[in-house]
Amino acid sequence: MGFAAVFAIVVGVGMIGQWGVSYVSKQIPELASEPIRIAFHLVAEMATALCLIGGGIGLLTHQGWGREVFLVSMGMLFYTAIVSPGYFAQKGQWLWLGMFSVLIILGLVSVFVVI
Repeated sequence: MGFAAVFAIVVGVGMIGQWGVSYVSKQIPELASEPIRIAFHLVAEMATALCLIGGGIGLLTHQGWGREVFLVSMGMLFYTAIVSPGYFAQKGQWLWLGMFSVLIILGLVSVFVVI
């Protein structure tokens, strides 16, 4: 379960970091063009990230709730990893699709390790 826990924590921290860097470098044009939609999206992304971190910590520390929070967070991650690539595909940024594919594959491995 160590791999699954570390994977969840790294992905959660990475999500927060990626959005933070994008915000600071003003790379979220939707803040001006679609502020309500992107606000909802950001809340969902941060909820996913925090659940991943919490679930990973719960697994690492052998908390009774860790497995359940981890599994819910992985469902949240799968949703975002399936929906989000469309944005990048529309822009022709194919490298991002590869990253999301890797997240899905490693996420599936993590889930099977935990269940």
